[in-house]
Amino acid sequence: MAKQLPYPVVREIFARFEAAEAEPKGELEHVNAYTLVVAVALSAQATDAGVNKATRGLFAVADTPQKMLDLGLEGVTEHIKTIGLFRQKAKNVIKLSQMIVDDYDGEVPSSRAALVRLPGVGRKTANVVLNMWFKHPAQAVDTHIFRVGNRTGLAPGKDVDAVERAIEDNVPAEYQQHAHHWLILHGRYICVARKPKCGACLIRDLCPFEGKTEPA
Repeated sequence: MAKQLPYPVVREIFARFEAAEAEPKGELEHVNAYTLVVAVALSAQATDAGVNKATRGLFAVADTPQKMLDLGLEGVTEHIKTIGLFRQKAKNVIKLSQMIVDDYDGEVPSSRAALVRLPGVGRKTANVVLNMWFKHPAQAVDTHIFRVGNRTGLAPGKDVDAVERAIEDNVPAEYQQHAHHWLILHGRYICVARKPKCGACLIRDLCPFEGKTEPA
């Protein structure tokens, strides 16, 4: 675990991220807050590409909680059977849809506490929804962000909660909204787990990671 980088270095890193891609976007396909909740919940232990392939047909027929309930457990299961843990996830989709209808008048709630009540929705999923749909600067820490945060010293922490706090505490306010996407995309495509693509990294000179690969 690298030590926390000083503020000027953190600021310079995010300035470079912004210059390279001012408006980073998540890769999960959705059409409204509800389909975003479902897509993120389905993405646990699955790739975004795999989830998108399954949900295109699902969301074409069920893009609201009531339509999902009308489709039923068997219908949902059939649509998402290519995704890992699909049987349990299908049950959660039905249960969370029922709760949204019963407890929130069919509308996805915009508080973290309410979101994490939904079956299959944990803190990470809630933070993704808060960030992407409700434009709240919540930080959803997945394996990519955990790795980047610790490897670079941008947001070191022993667990995902510690990394989340480190991002909130150390990233300048003007970069908080997009920090999640910049870090996840950097971890997914550049700062990968086994052999990071340091030669293509735009923050290579600012990163203290001792296992750098490829010449600059």
